[in-house]
Amino acid sequence: MPEISRFLGIVIYMYFNEHNPPYFHAEYNEFKASISIENLGLIEGKLPPRAMSLVVEWAQEHQADLLDNWKSIKETGNYHKIEPLV
Repeated sequence: MPEISRFLGIVIYMYFNEHNPPYFHAEYNEFKASISIENLGLIEGKLPPRAMSLVVEWAQEHQADLLDNWKSIKETGNYHKIEPLV
């Protein structure tokens, strides 16, 4: 499970061999969520409201990078780290 980014106690990652639609996982303490890359909506799980807000803010800034990683992981297994939220 490649770690894509880490910021403010939040870890962002993607699994190999995921199913469509494109999404990523976010973890904060004991909370876990799957979030759509296309519309940044919650697919599954739960994050505290502040953590969810930070994840969405970060994902808006890096939506193209997330989609590139999704495609690359599925096609080649390669990925790149994405800058954290600053």
